[in-house]
Amino acid sequence: MEAFLSLLASVLLVLGALLGLVGAIGVIRLPDSYTRMHSASKAGALGAALILTGVAAASEGAFALAALFAAGVLLATAPLAAHAMARAAHRAGITPHTGPLGDALAEANEGDKTARK
Repeated sequence: MEAFLSLLASVLLVLGALLGLVGAIGVIRLPDSYTRMHSASKAGALGAALILTGVAAASEGAFALAALFAAGVLLATAPLAAHAMARAAHRAGITPHTGPLGDALAEANEGDKTARK
């Protein structure tokens, strides 16, 4: 059983590190702050959660429970924080790199402004 947990911990740590690397590459390569934030929050949070789960598999007792709790908190709060920062950036006037679909949030905000007049 100990060999299985050791192997599981190693696999989880490597997968978490690879996802963290993918998130870091996304932050460097993506075109605007919104897509960079998406990459950092999604891949980074999932990578860190996998690393914490690997730490929980490698350890025992109360430390494993603490690592799993930290992973849960991270998975619950990282997407919410990224959404709040993206919303604040949009309200501050930072424009996204839009494709053929346009900026639906800006169009919705313009519709609200005309309805209020």
